[in-house]
Amino acid sequence: MMKANVKVLFKTPVRMPNGLQWFENELFVMDQLTDDIYVLGDNGEVIRIINTETENGSGIAVGGGFIWTACNGTASARPPRPTDDHISKVRKIDLVNGETVDSFNTPDGGGIHGLEWEDGNIWITAFNPKSLVLIDGTSFEIIRKFSCDLNVLHGLALDGEGIWCSDRAEKLVVKFHKKTGEKMEELKLPTDGPDPHGLTIREGQLWYSDADFPMAQGMRGYPEIGVISYQ
Repeated sequence: MMKANVKVLFKTPVRMPNGLQWFENELFVMDQLTDDIYVLGDNGEVIRIINTETENGSGIAVGGGFIWTACNGTASARPPRPTDDHISKVRKIDLVNGETVDSFNTPDGGGIHGLEWEDGNIWITAFNPKSLVLIDGTSFEIIRKFSCDLNVLHGLALDGEGIWCSDRAEKLVVKFHKKTGEKMEELKLPTDGPDPHGLTIREGQLWYSDADFPMAQGMRGYPEIGVISYQ
């Protein structure tokens, strides 16, 4: 295990940044408070906001010409909406207007946090049992999966032959081999540092977000987006 450092590059305009995805030089951020997607520039400036039907939004991915959002069951950070169905699922969303094009329920019927697009397919986190699952982006059938022994699986980020997964409860970020599931690298964030909810990668640099929600003992009391460095 390696010790990692974090650095904040800008003050986040998003109150509960629960998921991150760099795509074509824009940072897509899933806001758990509003279930809107904030699209940010390099310096954290808001380029646009995409309203969605996401409920209890967590992970986010962009791929295949669409946005994909993780709906982690019943929303607890905002009032109910007519489109809420309280089902853990992945929504396929129009990149421009935010309308839902399609969706699929989580394979295990349980909660979901992390998402990551890969060549027409989508990685998701699962909890029953704890695992990383690769889903066909068209049929929504399971391609393969491997067990993951982290405490609270959260953000995902592809990196070569590996895929990083954050554990927000233990302040860990672990890289697994995509095919074997073997651990390749393990990073420990500072004890007084952020809880890594969202995760993405840009030009080899890991980015994280701390949604500052749900409230629990030991939390710092403010949201954050930054980068992770390690040697």
